Amino acid sequence: MVDNIGSNIDRECLKEQQDQLLPIANVGRIMKQILPPNAKVSKEAKETMQECVSEFVSFVTGEASDKCHKEKRKTVNGDDICWALGSLGFDDYDKSMRRYLNRYREIEERTMKERMR
Repeated sequence: MVDNIGSNIDRECLKEQQDQLLPIANVGRIMKQILPPNAKVSKEAKETMQECVSEFVSFVTGEASDKCHKEKRKTVNGDDICWALGSLGFDDYDKSMRRYLNRYREIEERTMKERMR
């Protein structure tokens, strides 16, 4: 009986941890995009990358969230994420993300104008 309880708790903890990770199918798909077409990616490699990427996202988001908290704001936005990337020393990512964010905003603005017509 004790073994059942312990294994149920272990399964629940594992499920909670997995809920905090990015979907492994998406991680695997992104990994395969950069590799040659005939390359295979092991389950262990996907899981390792899943944990690393999830930790990175959490790290950056936490920094952005701290900034918002200090500024007494409740919503983290794209500019906060870019600031956090730069603040944490990921300058190349900051620049790329800012370019992406600006293009995204331009497209959204154009889309909104077209919808209003």
